[in-house]
Amino acid sequence: MSETTSTNEENKLPLNGRRAIPPNYSNDEENEVPEMEAFGLIPRGFNPRDYLRVVDIYMFKEPQEINKQEHHTDKYYNPKLIVRRGQAFQIQIDFNRPYQPQSDQFWLEFLMGRYPQQNKGTYIPISVGGALKPGQWGAKIIHRENNSIRLSIMSSATCIIGKFRLYVAVLTPYGILRTRRNSATDTYILFNPWCQLDAVYLDDEKEREEYVLNDVGIVFHGNAEDVKSRSWSYGQFEENVLDACLFLMDKAELELSGRGNPIKICRVASAVINSRDDDGVIAGSWNNSYDYGVAPSAWTGSVDILLEYYSSKQPVRYGQCWVFAGVFNTFLRCLGIPARLITNYSSAHDNNANLRMDFFLDDEGKVDTRLTKDSVWNYHCWNEAWMTRPDLPVGFGGWQVVDGTPQETSDGMYRCGPASVQAIKHGHVCFQFDAPFVYAEVNSDIFYTRMEKNGTQVVENIDTTRIGQLIVTKEVGGDGMMDITEEYKFREGSDEERLALETAVMYGVKKQSIQDTTYQPQTDVDMDFQAQKAVLGNDFKVTITFRNKSRNSYTATTYFSGNIVFYTGVPKSEFKKHSFSAKLEPSSSSSFDVVIKSSEYMRDLLEQASFHFFVTARINETGKILAVQKAVMLEIPALQIKTKGELVAGKEASVIVEFTNPLKQTLENVTLRLEGPGMLRTIKKQFGRIPMNSTLTWEVKFTPMRAGLRKLIASLNSDALRHVYGELNVQIQKP
Repeated sequence: MSETTSTNEENKLPLNGRRAIPPNYSNDEENEVPEMEAFGLIPRGFNPRDYLRVVDIYMFKEPQEINKQEHHTDKYYNPKLIVRRGQAFQIQIDFNRPYQPQSDQFWLEFLMGRYPQQNKGTYIPISVGGALKPGQWGAKIIHRENNSIRLSIMSSATCIIGKFRLYVAVLTPYGILRTRRNSATDTYILFNPWCQLDAVYLDDEKEREEYVLNDVGIVFHGNAEDVKSRSWSYGQFEENVLDACLFLMDKAELELSGRGNPIKICRVASAVINSRDDDGVIAGSWNNSYDYGVAPSAWTGSVDILLEYYSSKQPVRYGQCWVFAGVFNTFLRCLGIPARLITNYSSAHDNNANLRMDFFLDDEGKVDTRLTKDSVWNYHCWNEAWMTRPDLPVGFGGWQVVDGTPQETSDGMYRCGPASVQAIKHGHVCFQFDAPFVYAEVNSDIFYTRMEKNGTQVVENIDTTRIGQLIVTKEVGGDGMMDITEEYKFREGSDEERLALETAVMYGVKKQSIQDTTYQPQTDVDMDFQAQKAVLGNDFKVTITFRNKSRNSYTATTYFSGNIVFYTGVPKSEFKKHSFSAKLEPSSSSSFDVVIKSSEYMRDLLEQASFHFFVTARINETGKILAVQKAVMLEIPALQIKTKGELVAGKEASVIVEFTNPLKQTLENVTLRLEGPGMLRTIKKQFGRIPMNSTLTWEVKFTPMRAGLRKLIASLNSDALRHVYGELNVQIQKP
């Protein structure tokens, strides 16, 4: 007796005084669906075989068949049916006898999760009727032959996305007969940028091909004067990636009923992409030591990261901004939300969102690292996702900023967005979510402030143009760079820019006016700074140029400081100090060179070979201070990739990766990674060491499965040298 009660208790739902059923946020869990749902007592002579019975369901789910072709889902490496919402798809049902519309009655049922409910969109009964209405659930018979019928099924343009279970139910006088649970008929429904009624509708076919269907992208890094690029494999169609992306929404505990809304999905995803406060996908590390994990620069794409997380359920180590953005882009494109990866050069990480980055100078005009808390990132990557914003006034739909890199908390969690790009441009930062933070990232000013002995702050210099000076993304249909700075801000100094700033201040962005501080700039002398293109391991020179526009002679005491920095602008060490006195003749320019030797920087170099130079000069006659700062990136040698022989689908081919060590030292603990989306899953190989000037060669054999233009991407990682990449476009012929 006791045994039966305990099993009954287990089957009961847990009691909860607030809700009738537990929260429903697992796409994977299922409920039991009865095959025979009786209306009462069943007479003894009843035989279900006497009634219309489903023998087989055919889903047209092969990549070359009508559904995946028309729904642009033929690239997904997934055997099940994948369709996009708001667009008709076809299935065929084989019965045990011809279907008779006058007497037979059947309907379809799509179910999701453990507690399907019709009002939550997780239980969807569809009766077979006449004409289909656009963007609403419905089904109609388009062909009848012998015992088979073919149905055209329309899904709602607002339905939740994820994996549905399909049942066919037949009405008999004594109860409902259902098909058995069959996972082969499971149907994934995704967002549909091709459907005008969908919140993510995008009207340009070339843009849809880029922002939804392209599985390779470009990450722009370096700095604004020296833009560098590398390829990233999004791999949204690779095996198990779709299931991994759906699992992220389960992990974020997003109710199934909220999964038709791209705004909600982006917001929870921006939190679950990073591991802070929810054990999300990637653990960030910015300290140059990556024990027990992979260095951020070694990843070549998102697939390995997502699949490792999907199987281990533990954060994957390690990522930095472009890794978070790369994985986020995969997630969005995989679910059908148009998305692109953005790089903002000279990105302000403003700790108190007051549009003011403070760099404090000491008495001599040198930067005081103790007091300076704000940092300017050489670049920062985030994402834009395309959607309507019915929660905002008209005009703020379109591209929305979402950022998975953990920087600041938003509503108590590390997440950011979606914030309307249009709202940021016009200063309407009152509109959710996190617009003031993004506005500060692209619009802050740099204040060089000197602390007097009595504690007063004297502003010596203000740089209004450096932050957010260049914002870029990959061009549509090519590997080039598209400048989108004007989507985020009006031209510097224009009336519109001033108005946008006033609007942002009105809506609560803190901006200290210059009147609060004493500020008289030195206007008749300009100082500029140029660095020679430099290759890692070589000496290079930098040039400081003064332009004296006045009729006076001046002398300038100049301090030059070279720092090795993380790409986030945070200094690791000062490797070069140099001061000199410059004589400035009236109405003329004078230049001064400083040589940087490789022996000075190689020992402390960080992985992105990034320097930050500060030059401050005090004009002795007036006491005024000039200040300029600049990031310089060294050229890092590339990996060479080549293929041997002809590349034909289905035939074994080989690819060769080569690298020559350019440094005056041996490289230790060398790891190579190689991948080709849709062609070659990531392979890794460890090499012990590469002596100076020697060349490493690695040959990999693989069999490409599909014809077409693909890309091979490789990375090299070692203790002394990281951020080494190579790529090659390859054309795979039809057999």
